[in-house]
Amino acid sequence: MKISLFKIGLVLSVIGMIWISFVFLQGDRISEEIVLKSTNSHDMELNFNGKGIGYYKVFMPEFVGNQVFVQILDRNQNIISEEIIQTKMSVGYFNFEKSGIYTIKITNPSENQINLQVELGDANSENMISPGVMILIGAVMIIVSCYMKLKNYSIEQPDENIS
Repeated sequence: MKISLFKIGLVLSVIGMIWISFVFLQGDRISEEIVLKSTNSHDMELNFNGKGIGYYKVFMPEFVGNQVFVQILDRNQNIISEEIIQTKMSVGYFNFEKSGIYTIKITNPSENQINLQVELGDANSENMISPGVMILIGAVMIIVSCYMKLKNYSIEQPDENIS
């Protein structure tokens, strides 16, 4: 079996994707399913360590055009991020600079009751650099090997004077 640049690049990319998935899954997270009544709000807290990127995911299983207002608050109750969500599922990211407890505050401004699935977590982005570089190297190897094969490829043209 001949080992080609394409196969090595493909293997590196797949290993990098699996590795990055495991790194992401190791981050701290909390999730809840809540029923948010009209004009009520709900808070969830998570302790973040160090400096990095956090994320939140809001999913409305029975979406009928409702909207929710989401705020991310730091340990001093300062607003880091805020967003109005008007889709069935939304994922947002925010930077946290210091360790401490960060809060997601979800408010239902509509007149209808809304069922929500909310997740707050640490993306663990610092540990994703090595697998990201591995994916990049694999992708470059795939592109180079495809270019090398295609640069010498020629299509034969039929003769014009075929009778």
